[in-house]
Amino acid sequence: MTTATSGVDIAEEILALKRKRNAVILAHHYQETEIQELADVIGDSLELARKAKELDCEVIAFCGVWFMAETAKALNPTRTVIVPDRHAGCSLVDSCPVEMVRAFKQKYPDHVVVSYINTSIEVKAESDIICTSSNAVKVVNSIPAEKPILFLPDINLGNYVKEQTGRENMRIWQGACIVHTTFAARKVMEARAAHPEAMVVAHPECPANVLSQAEFIGSTSALIKFCIESERQSFIVMTESGVRHSLVKYAPHKQFYFVTNENCNCSECPYMKMNSLEKLRDCLESLSPRVELNPHLMEAARQPIERMLAVK
Repeated sequence: MTTATSGVDIAEEILALKRKRNAVILAHHYQETEIQELADVIGDSLELARKAKELDCEVIAFCGVWFMAETAKALNPTRTVIVPDRHAGCSLVDSCPVEMVRAFKQKYPDHVVVSYINTSIEVKAESDIICTSSNAVKVVNSIPAEKPILFLPDINLGNYVKEQTGRENMRIWQGACIVHTTFAARKVMEARAAHPEAMVVAHPECPANVLSQAEFIGSTSALIKFCIESERQSFIVMTESGVRHSLVKYAPHKQFYFVTNENCNCSECPYMKMNSLEKLRDCLESLSPRVELNPHLMEAARQPIERMLAVK
């Protein structure tokens, strides 16, 4: 009779393989708790993009979704970048095929293309500058006011940035995150009625009628930091529920309530949850799935990423 391998045993295998491969594990906040516990760095897209450049390692095991691993590879072309599951994608990436971006650029060559980091490496290569939810307002404000802008692909983040910057000459792509865009305003109101003492905090990928009820709006890491440091003791958290790991870890005395969305009656990203300890172990063992990109494509994509990282 075969005994099933426990999570503890798999974690020990992962740590041994990490040492053998001279690898580091990067994990997005939306990963399962057991993956976050093993990660060398946990962060949102901006933090992980920056950290990927600074690491001293031969292998980067990127526990997130594919476009994030592509970004890490573009910033680390000589390192091996692997992912637990090649099929961990993103609805925002799917909403923005590179052929449509090229067609727009041909029709409107005067526009500055600002691409959210949730895009394919090919779209990044067609962009003038990249942004994340952490720095999107700052990036748009860094562009001369007279320049027309195409902001892609998230419509909710784009509308939020347009409101915050007052940029009228800004076209916004019609993509959306399948988690954040399906949060309903009525569910926020229900949560507030059930927990009147709680503060609503929201990610800017949420719809405008959800953001209008939020008392704090920020990126994943900004939400976590705010909740941990705030004097308030309870929060209604409008983002993917993977952030619960850091919130409970660093503020165990506080209460956090997550509102379910309209798709799955949950607040989980199905793509992020495709990764597992078993898949992480296997990719460290086989060094696959591996991110392999054309050097010219990486160079073209790296330039707008570097422009983003230079914005203070």
